[in-house]
Amino acid sequence: MRFTVPGPRSLAGQLFAMQAVLIAVVVAGYALFTYVSDRSQAEDAARRQARAVARSVADSPSVLAATRTSDPTAELQPYALKVMRDTEVDFITIMDPRGIRWTHPDSNQIGQPFRGHTAKALKGETFDETYTGTLGPSVRAVTPIQDGKKVVGLVSAGIRVEEITQRVQDQLTALLGVAAGALALGAVGTYVINARLRRHTHGMNAAELSRMHDYHQAALHAVREGLLMLDGQYRVALINDGGRELLGVAGDVVGRSVAELGLPAPLTGALLASEPRVDEVHLTASRVLVINTSPVSGGERRGTVVTLRDVTELQSLMGELDSERGFTQALRSQAHEAANRLHTVVSLIELGRAEEAVEFATAELELAQALTDQVVAAVSEPVLAALLLGKTAQANERGVELMVSEDSRLDDGLLPESLPARDLVTILGNLIDNAVDAAQGSTRARVTVAAYTQDAEAAEGAAPELVMRVSDTGPGVDPEHAEAVFQRGFSTKPAGPGGRGLGLALVRQAVHRHGGTLSVTGADGGGAQFEVRLPLGRAAGGTSGDPARQGPAPADPAAALPLSAGPASRTSGGSTSKASGGDA
Repeated sequence: MRFTVPGPRSLAGQLFAMQAVLIAVVVAGYALFTYVSDRSQAEDAARRQARAVARSVADSPSVLAATRTSDPTAELQPYALKVMRDTEVDFITIMDPRGIRWTHPDSNQIGQPFRGHTAKALKGETFDETYTGTLGPSVRAVTPIQDGKKVVGLVSAGIRVEEITQRVQDQLTALLGVAAGALALGAVGTYVINARLRRHTHGMNAAELSRMHDYHQAALHAVREGLLMLDGQYRVALINDGGRELLGVAGDVVGRSVAELGLPAPLTGALLASEPRVDEVHLTASRVLVINTSPVSGGERRGTVVTLRDVTELQSLMGELDSERGFTQALRSQAHEAANRLHTVVSLIELGRAEEAVEFATAELELAQALTDQVVAAVSEPVLAALLLGKTAQANERGVELMVSEDSRLDDGLLPESLPARDLVTILGNLIDNAVDAAQGSTRARVTVAAYTQDAEAAEGAAPELVMRVSDTGPGVDPEHAEAVFQRGFSTKPAGPGGRGLGLALVRQAVHRHGGTLSVTGADGGGAQFEVRLPLGRAAGGTSGDPARQGPAPADPAAALPLSAGPASRTSGGSTSKASGGDA
């Protein structure tokens, strides 16, 4: 025979059983206390009643007068029976001083000796006792009948113990009825409350809830993605370690409103939005985040669940990939152009014009070498030089002349390790892309780039700065938008499939990460001029005194090295953002 061991009850079931037992114990204890108390009170009431009846009969003038007659029973028996009925006592016995009964509810007991104590009454005292007489155990009172100071008779009035018990039982029955009603009402209320608790706990018992809480806490601390839960008033209800790190918040933020966390305005707006957000890109001071929001299901609005993913590295790699694609397309364009030129040389040779073929080929080689020499002479730092050469090909393909200022000078090895090449590509690449985008289509479309080191305007011994300045001939930036242009999502152009408004926001993020400054002003001759200043380590201090490596770029854009000589037949690559002249 198999026995099935019942599993642990749900938390609601355990609470219901505990509350039902508690109510039953309380009601039973109260009933027992009331029964004992009522019995004691009933006995006291019976004693008082018996004493009162006995004294009333003993003090009656008719009773005193009857004791003087030759046959007291003839007058006292009807009187005693009438008083018994009126006062609801079980017996009234009137006797002579010797204890011989004149009256009794059982007429056969008249003339028989009284069963009980009479000594105190014969001394003129009234007393009560519990005694077993002819009618069984009773609570009785005995008092003297006095003629002056002489005791001429005795009166005993009593109530049977059985009658007292019956009275208490009647009260106990009513009490048990009330207790049963209270128990039933408590059970119904407990069931209703626990049914609701069962719905909220999904029928789980205490052990399961404890285990789920442990898993919940472990999962919150284990996942690297950020998790943020908001209540119906957009206050932080829960945030895990990843969320604190990604949002850059510290301390106890639970219970605080999202608007009080000091997050960027676009990110705060997304968290406060009532509609769901899917894979939205937002920037904080040092990170690029993808957020998803979803309301908590259930009738009314109970809150919002927010997940956060860090795509800072991914965004940087995408920017580098876009730059590499641009370089590749530029190389393809140059390869195609070189093939056309090679065909031209071959055709000239076939036509017997060898001297013209040599002259054409030499001119092309000199042009290509001059372009490379100009860039490397101005910026010999390899990453920036490669970036400028690639951007030159892209700008030429789009009909924009890219120029490097004559005073630009960045030697290889000048930049400290704290300023990685990836951030320089992000900053300068996005500024050039936005400038080319803004200058395209303008008269004498041109973008001028300046890069040099300069002593900071600070106390003696301060570290020098890296200055990068990009100006264009586009429509410029409205002064009212001088700050908004750096915010993620700002753009004066139609959004493409990938969206707009990220380039300059990434530039500002990278600049702030290195403690630099970013500003936009109007360029000479129209257009916008973006300037970035990044503090360098003391590694560059030895070169800060070289005039060729410091000082502002020339005010005249014409005093720059053109990098766009030759046919504009190179193919441009895609840029990650387009922002100069109002596109961020």
